[in-house]
Amino acid sequence: MAGLAGAVALVTGAGGNIGRSVSVSLAGAGVDLAHADLPSAAEALQTTARECRRVRGDVATEIVTFDVRDPDAVSSGLDHSIAELGPLTLVVNNAGYQGEFANVLDVDLDDARAVLDINAFGVMVVLQQSARRLRDAGGGSIVNVASMAAHGAPNMPAYSASKGAVVSLTRAAAKDLAPHGIRVNSVSPGFIGPGAMWDRQVEQQAVTPSPYYGDDPDTVAGQMVDMVPLRRYGALSEVADVVTFLLSDSSSYVTGSDIEIAGGAS
Repeated sequence: MAGLAGAVALVTGAGGNIGRSVSVSLAGAGVDLAHADLPSAAEALQTTARECRRVRGDVATEIVTFDVRDPDAVSSGLDHSIAELGPLTLVVNNAGYQGEFANVLDVDLDDARAVLDINAFGVMVVLQQSARRLRDAGGGSIVNVASMAAHGAPNMPAYSASKGAVVSLTRAAAKDLAPHGIRVNSVSPGFIGPGAMWDRQVEQQAVTPSPYYGDDPDTVAGQMVDMVPLRRYGALSEVADVVTFLLSDSSSYVTGSDIEIAGGAS
């Protein structure tokens, strides 16, 4: 992808499946990386860094830990990464929390508040703090990770609301940041696997009453795949490829867009 070699990227949620896959893709494209996640994910971040070194032995990586809801902690993490790696021009705003699965009639409101706080406010915090650094560096590209749940997913009311907020925030921020040479886009993965999120979603939909899914994980997995016109779930690498494209100069006239990675599902 054009314009990536030698760049520095921040990837939040880098200890998880999507964050790791994106980090590895960027490392292979010549990008140096600041991997960020919660302190509890420190070991997973080390694994991500090792995977990046496996694809490119000379990749420079830095591990930072912070809660995306804490502006001061995010600011400190960014400044530390820039001091170690150089100016930041690429951001993957990926950290998130899926929350409990429940019908909107039964959802635990404390858990719903946490989902919205992390997935909407936390994304805004990282976007704001990183955009200030990108502005100082002369521009760059930000990709927010939304979800097809933004269109409404059963038993996931708070998560759906939070990811809808990410899509809207992306469009607003793209307008605000365009004068500074900063592009902002989002991606909306659908059913992606294999991995922890796929397994958890299948298991939780099976045990949460719903007219849309059965009560056996294997049945639910089949029902999910049948909802996809391409009749399969997507691979983590297919998400990473789109994110890498949106960060690169190959998408230099794309901003304010949400790219659905869902095999034709809506």
